[in-house]
Amino acid sequence: MDKKAFHKISYGLFVCTVSKDGRAGGCIINTAVQASADRVTIAVNKENHTHDLIKETGVCNISVIAEDAGFALFKRFGFQSGRDTDKFAGLTSADFKTAENGIPYITKGTNAYISLKVESCADLGSHTLFICVPTEMEVLSEAPSCTYEHYLKNIKPKPEAVGKTPEGKTVWRCTVCGYEWEGEELPEDFVCPLCKHPKADFEKVVV
Repeated sequence: MDKKAFHKISYGLFVCTVSKDGRAGGCIINTAVQASADRVTIAVNKENHTHDLIKETGVCNISVIAEDAGFALFKRFGFQSGRDTDKFAGLTSADFKTAENGIPYITKGTNAYISLKVESCADLGSHTLFICVPTEMEVLSEAPSCTYEHYLKNIKPKPEAVGKTPEGKTVWRCTVCGYEWEGEELPEDFVCPLCKHPKADFEKVVV
């Protein structure tokens, strides 16, 4: 199967935020769907700290990323782990607000937010699908929502072409976040340490 067919599916991009014991965190997700008139589903990678906090608390917010978002938003919430990083460090009241559920939502570079309460969940292997009831929501701006394709073409910096390292090793690059791995053959079970995507989302860099 050509798993790159998955890349043709249209995706939005969202910041999924959580809070526990007074500490907030979050991650970037691309699978938030209005599944029915009163249910929203989100899929979160099990390796993300955000995933564990949703399982523990049963609540979260999603902020819909807009096309005017900067790459810094993706770096902050997508390229580091909340287990060892305070993702809200350095942010101000111009960047986020706190919803009624006590969890912050992102206001800069987004156009709406929805507060969610988990009703049930399903094990999808690498991810957990959370079926949620919206408890609060608000439109923040009229800026168009950012699709995954827009992010790749207009927000994500273009990496320099590096085919081989000075030592002659082959370079593999994650097509999602740009992480590079050196070696002749990428292991079958390889998972990107930054965005947690599998080997199928890596490509061999050729100059």
